[in-house]
Amino acid sequence: MMRKIIFATGNAGKMCEVREILKDMDADILSMKEAGIDIDIVEDGTTFEENAAIKARAVAAATQEEAIVLADDSGLEVDYLDKEPGIYSARYMGEDTPYSVKNKNLIDRLEGVPDNKRTARFVCAIAAALPGGEVITTSGVIEGRIDHEEKGNNGFGYDPIFYVPEYGCTTAQLSVEEKNRVSHRARALAAMKEELEQRLFV
Repeated sequence: MMRKIIFATGNAGKMCEVREILKDMDADILSMKEAGIDIDIVEDGTTFEENAAIKARAVAAATQEEAIVLADDSGLEVDYLDKEPGIYSARYMGEDTPYSVKNKNLIDRLEGVPDNKRTARFVCAIAAALPGGEVITTSGVIEGRIDHEEKGNNGFGYDPIFYVPEYGCTTAQLSVEEKNRVSHRARALAAMKEELEQRLFV
């Protein structure tokens, strides 16, 4: 019997990444919407891991069938700004504010700050609510810095301003294949995939 994985997001860009990274798992991967789940979740945790677990548990509680529920909480930490926007990355300046506006705000706040002090990282925590009620978490990080302007059309969110020296470009300039290999979400999902395969897909 093919297992069912529900990923707790309504973000189409994120679902594309998730499906690509987990494509060789023997599982049917659905978004919340595809699974017919429409609930409001209050993310009141103080860490990425806590918020991911809150989301996974809430969606699992709303699921009528036997499924693994995955949820992520991810964000951008800018060292010079005391790790803002952090766990508030999606809600920074308001949830409906376009990322072009959010990105410009961060660039403006770093006006005149030299590259060596513009260090930042993308952090992602993934939580899995398993059918028996257990919740496990994994995490992934990619280090970089905030660029001086938006560059690139791939990716979404803060990708156009997140410069990765190792690749000499922003994460919005990486190809889909490259990003799905090195991103914070890719690293957290790869670790989760390993956990699930050891526990459930044996």
